[in-house]
Amino acid sequence: MTEITAALVKELREKSGAGMMDCKKALTETNGDIEAAIDWLRAKGISKADKKSGRAAAEGLVAIAGAGHKAVVIELNSETDFVARNDAFQDLARGIAEVALSTDGTVEAISAATYPASGKPVADTIKEAIATIGENMTLRRAAKLEVEHGVVATYIHNAAGDGIGKLGVLVALKSVGDKVVLTSLGRQVAMHIAATNPLAIRAEEVDAAVAERERNVFIEQSRESGKPEAIIEKMVEGRMRKFFEEVALLSQAFVINPDLTVGAAVKAAEKEAGAAIEVVGMARLLLGEGVEKEATDFAAEVAAVAKG
Repeated sequence: MTEITAALVKELREKSGAGMMDCKKALTETNGDIEAAIDWLRAKGISKADKKSGRAAAEGLVAIAGAGHKAVVIELNSETDFVARNDAFQDLARGIAEVALSTDGTVEAISAATYPASGKPVADTIKEAIATIGENMTLRRAAKLEVEHGVVATYIHNAAGDGIGKLGVLVALKSVGDKVVLTSLGRQVAMHIAATNPLAIRAEEVDAAVAERERNVFIEQSRESGKPEAIIEKMVEGRMRKFFEEVALLSQAFVINPDLTVGAAVKAAEKEAGAAIEVVGMARLLLGEGVEKEATDFAAEVAAVAKG
């Protein structure tokens, strides 16, 4: 049997948000399998296990650059928020985003591209900035969307300046319709994505493994009711329909007008745009997502686990 170490318990706690003792029990029940333990906690109603992506604490900036039919969003990390407020750092983030527009949008391609102000690759320019500012920096992530006909709309939440902030969203709309209408709609949809963080554009595009995990959790939760398997199956199907409605962009209630789904709002905009509109891409980068730094009295919690 896998040894349930304090480090393993801590990892599950950070991912699930559940208490230390619950995490230890979950790991014991699942032989130390983190993912299975997360599902065990969720099935017991102890944790939603959202992996707390919204609580990440890495510093730096998200920067966006756009050119109508294409746009890019990048994440440039720093060690402290103090450096992220530095004009030189902010200019660097904007400059890297502009450079990224002429690449395929991957971190590797952006890092190798020439930074105009220095005449050197972006990677070397970042190294020089590290030496000048005295703090480590990393080009962590990037995403690029492009359409032949239509627009790629952008949105920055918690903006720290022009094109920079803590959360950046891109939305690609394919259409030959009016660009002004498309840009306005795209920005509204981008704001919606910033607020709801959908897993996919359409229900059928939700990752099959993610959907299967949800189904298994729902099955275990439903069995807790003690109802017959035939009833449980219907309960699970109903919950899965609700799950897809909640995580797929086009089926979500539009935050701008909750009386409509996003899909219905896009369809309604076609009349004003003068042409069909299709959402063909989205990207959402939240600063520090998945790189959490949490202040906690971990020693006290370990001691409690040891006693348990």
